[in-house]
Amino acid sequence: MEATPVSLLERVRHGTDHDAWSRFVKLYTPLIFYWGRQYGLQVADSADLTQEVFTTLVRKLPEFTYDRQKSFRAWLRTLTLNQWRDLHKRRATRPVPGNDDRLFDLKAPDAVSALEEDEYRQHLVQRALRMMQADFQPTTWKAFWEQAVNQRSPDEVAADLGLTIAAVYGAKFRVLNRLRQELRGLLE
Repeated sequence: MEATPVSLLERVRHGTDHDAWSRFVKLYTPLIFYWGRQYGLQVADSADLTQEVFTTLVRKLPEFTYDRQKSFRAWLRTLTLNQWRDLHKRRATRPVPGNDDRLFDLKAPDAVSALEEDEYRQHLVQRALRMMQADFQPTTWKAFWEQAVNQRSPDEVAADLGLTIAAVYGAKFRVLNRLRQELRGLLE
């Protein structure tokens, strides 16, 4: 790992880091798919919408400049909503065989409900932790998990795992530090 790691968003923006793209896709696919379902799409259509959004991201992210004063998630949601509208426009202009009526009476949702902030953060943290687990030794991960997630005392964790208390604190520090690096720029 680099001495000064770049945020996932920046790594994806440059387009050459395949691991970053893989992580980005794993983090955001469920969110974009969820938004599609919130817009009333069937499962298959929401999957198509998700693909369309990622296709657009491949084109748009290289010119995207992250502004810490604005929300990347809001920009991504707007992009998803625009893709949803385009999908409905394309469908609405196709004639139904034997019928020249419009396929849909298209209206954008009046109030598109947003994911709650804590739900969004929880989703990203859970996805990042699942992806990161393989990057740590099992004992390091267990020490982190028991202390940070299960909220066990460092003394108990050290005794159970045969580690020093300093090693338990070190494991928690390393995993949390890595988590912060992974999510830099994604949690506004």
